[in-house]
Amino acid sequence: MTSQNTDALTRAATGIAGLDEVLRGGLPQGEMHVIRGGPGTGKTTIGLQFLLEGSAKGEKVAFITLSQTERALRKIVASHGWALDGVDVREQSAMQPSGDGVEQTLFHTADVELGETMDALLAEVERLDPDRLVLDSIGQIRHLADTRLRYNRQLLALRDYFAKRSTTVLILDSSEEGEDALEDLTHGTIRLDRNVPEYGDVRRRIYIAKMRGMDFHGGIHNFRIRTGGLDVYPRLEPRADDGHGFGGDVVKSSAEELDALLGGGLEAGTACMLVGATGTGKTSVATLYAYAAAKRGQRAAIFSFDERPETFFKRSEGLGMDLRPLVEDGLIILRTVNTAELSPGECAQNLRDAVEQDDVKLVMIDSLTGYFHAMPQEEALLAQLHDLLAFLSERGVLTLLVVGQHGMLAEAVKAPLEVSYLADTVIVIRHFEATGACARRSRS
Repeated sequence: MTSQNTDALTRAATGIAGLDEVLRGGLPQGEMHVIRGGPGTGKTTIGLQFLLEGSAKGEKVAFITLSQTERALRKIVASHGWALDGVDVREQSAMQPSGDGVEQTLFHTADVELGETMDALLAEVERLDPDRLVLDSIGQIRHLADTRLRYNRQLLALRDYFAKRSTTVLILDSSEEGEDALEDLTHGTIRLDRNVPEYGDVRRRIYIAKMRGMDFHGGIHNFRIRTGGLDVYPRLEPRADDGHGFGGDVVKSSAEELDALLGGGLEAGTACMLVGATGTGKTSVATLYAYAAAKRGQRAAIFSFDERPETFFKRSEGLGMDLRPLVEDGLIILRTVNTAELSPGECAQNLRDAVEQDDVKLVMIDSLTGYFHAMPQEEALLAQLHDLLAFLSERGVLTLLVVGQHGMLAEAVKAPLEVSYLADTVIVIRHFEATGACARRSRS
């Protein structure tokens, strides 16, 4: 989404590197935004990181909670190893004008308690005068307002109030409904969701539903909640005009006969797919290229979905490739990938980090079949794999894709998914039967 006024907006960084990348720098400053998602999706964590980032920059920040106690909030903070120094935390109960604990039953709740809560809330904001504010959660206002009309009026009052201030506001909302006026009245909307697969870790996703007047990286992005906050993994966004490229260097395997078959070797910035049944030597041939590159002083990254490191080392040593010293020297990066624990976005981020941070020039994925298992939807896999290969190509990285086939001999062999059109080079390795004979046992 692109706006004509993109350059005029001042961004407030969220403190989450991946989210700031998705937002092209951060949230529009001085505006009201909503973060919507069910329980456990990470709304409060995002709000806290947003405030801690502002506090680190010397801004006045405040967290007003209507749904949980300050004690519970501080437990969340402690679990991440943070400190709330510089963050004003206020509970809704502390802002109530009547603190005698007496529940009124004479008047309608929306006529008394809603008005008292809103007056106390705005008075507290006036007193604190924060540059950044997190309100957790708007659901309490929704419950106090018995009708949609009253609720919409309170939202309009909040919008009009903050429109006169320079406060950047994050409103947290656990409601998964999308028909109310909250998203219409706020400047931006960030949605969070989580999916529990039949097997494996929880998959969490984030996307920008709306952000007025600014460009952002649309679509769904994976994220993970770790000790220390959120890690957001933006979808790869290859651009042919980003200044990257490659000079067509030829990458050799050090096996002269194999290089001769390939016209001298494989070209940097291309993708080579090695296809074959189990035991044909696909991984061995791909490892040969990684080994030769590391011997020349170029870094290579091997992402193994199917083998333990020790098994991989022993098998390579049996073929005359001692990878251990190269791994210890950092010339080969060996990473074992557990698809049950890793989301597709996190997997792509690991590949991206290897290229951008470790200056890797060769990437080996062993196997693509295991990579498929990290992606539950076939259509999304093909789109993501296309972007991944385009990203690596732009940066001059040779990509080796190992693809296992079902079956052992010619007629029965087939690939689990047709992806050969994505590769620049396809090497097919097959078993074959030679000088076979069937012996007939003589009867005694």
